[in-house]
Amino acid sequence: MTESAVKERSGGRILVDTLRINGVDTIFCVPGESYLPVLDALYDEQEAIKLIVCRQEGGAAYMADAYGKLTGRPGICFVTRGPGASNASVGVHTAFQDSTPMILFVGQVGGDFAEREAFQEMDFRRMFGQMAKWVGQVDRPERLPEMVSRAFHLAVSGRPGPVVLALPEDMLTASARVEDVRRFRRVQAHPGAADLQTLREMLAKAKRPVLLLGGGDWSTEACRDIAAFAEANDLPVACSFRRQDLFDNRRRNYIGDVGIGINPALAERIREADLLLAVGARLGEMTTGGYTLIEAPRPKQQLVHVHPGTEELGRVYQADLLINAGMAEFAAAARELAPLPAPAWSGWTAAASDDYLLWLQPGPMPGKLDLGKVMLFLRERLPADAIVTNGAGNYSSWVHRFYQYSGLRTQLAPTNGSMGYGLPAAVAAKIVHPEKTVVCFAGDGCFLMNGQELATALQHDAPIIVIVVNNGMYGTIRMHQERRYPGRTSGTQLINPDFTALARAYGAYGEVVVTTDEFEAAFERAVASNWPALLELRIDPDAITPRTTLTAIKQGS
Repeated sequence: MTESAVKERSGGRILVDTLRINGVDTIFCVPGESYLPVLDALYDEQEAIKLIVCRQEGGAAYMADAYGKLTGRPGICFVTRGPGASNASVGVHTAFQDSTPMILFVGQVGGDFAEREAFQEMDFRRMFGQMAKWVGQVDRPERLPEMVSRAFHLAVSGRPGPVVLALPEDMLTASARVEDVRRFRRVQAHPGAADLQTLREMLAKAKRPVLLLGGGDWSTEACRDIAAFAEANDLPVACSFRRQDLFDNRRRNYIGDVGIGINPALAERIREADLLLAVGARLGEMTTGGYTLIEAPRPKQQLVHVHPGTEELGRVYQADLLINAGMAEFAAAARELAPLPAPAWSGWTAAASDDYLLWLQPGPMPGKLDLGKVMLFLRERLPADAIVTNGAGNYSSWVHRFYQYSGLRTQLAPTNGSMGYGLPAAVAAKIVHPEKTVVCFAGDGCFLMNGQELATALQHDAPIIVIVVNNGMYGTIRMHQERRYPGRTSGTQLINPDFTALARAYGAYGEVVVTTDEFEAAFERAVASNWPALLELRIDPDAITPRTTLTAIKQGS
């Protein structure tokens, strides 16, 4: 096509056309005058692109992160400059540590005002530089197709992650003649034949192997392939912190999650392993128990580290075998390896599975409402494809320990321990998968960090079920406080609103649950409402984790 044949378009129109070409069907935003031309162009695309208007930029960015996890395509978020970008940064940090493909578009002051500390002006390269794969600014409208294409390619290739693009106002209103680009393509490395042969030889010599799955870049097919590889070789499979949905927890090879509150039997098994095959996991602080389960830089276990990002290989650990590969590429190749005949570790795998099944049984909990029994009910009641979300807080340890995730993207939880994530993630999940049951868990402190997105659920017809676990405090911090400074409570007590009255004020269904016996019927009423619903579970503050109580911590036991 000749340049003269290309229609002249505004920067806002070129950008929206480029998003359509790249398959964007949903955008999360809080509107701002800095990108009005984009909003105007989206007016003509209402049938093709859903615009989800959120109540705070942090919630919008969390939703984009959840979308990226659920689809494998970049979640798209638009915010305005300055305060909007600052609020959205929490979602960018989450996407970076979670290895989630995401693109944050930020309105920026026009070029004629730049470098004057104009209204809401910020240097986004400096602001986002350490929490994004790339931070760019599009200063000319004819560069939009090129730079947006680069953003999509970067977000999904190698180790997936967030990209930030600043959009000056005058660039969006200016016009240009420019050809469109083709849709982005994911680019990943493939494992070499020699590395695969070395891996098989290492497995053949092992007596106590563990396959540890984690990270981003997974697809349903990749999960199926890695499961086939694990089961063909009778390997015990663990999942890294908040990545429990990478392997069906109900399969006999599954042995638990390696993260906060790890099963002591599993922790000991990781230490005793003679071969650790880490596929996708960065092997960060949460997964390695503060770098104690796997010692840095030279582990006691033989270590095979497979990761899509070359920057992660050798970053902390000197592995015996380093394989740079995408998850789908490695899993497909591993599935094709000839299974080992009569592996020496079958008894090891069976024992690890028994340990996990024993760990699934909750013990007694102080108070009238037992979260362990609540989770047992939900484990049986929820459909296998239900999506369970949560933010951060000690309440989540009951969810992670006692619920069983059936497969990829049935769990949405932030590996960076970001509070307030669960509700926005649940809204995004219900928008992406309206046919699925979506349940959000939040603590009382966690919920109020993004509780306003309940309004977004109502506005966009997303009937999620929110379970607020109310113990009247920032429980995780209180636990650490009692361990380090016993009896000196400071800064962790909360005075809360009536959560159910708050839910009803938004127009949602709301109900209080104070005993275990009340929960089942209350949950069924929430489901039957077919509307956004909130159940407030009031628990005894002494019940701090599934393993201990505040009283026991104070007593030093």
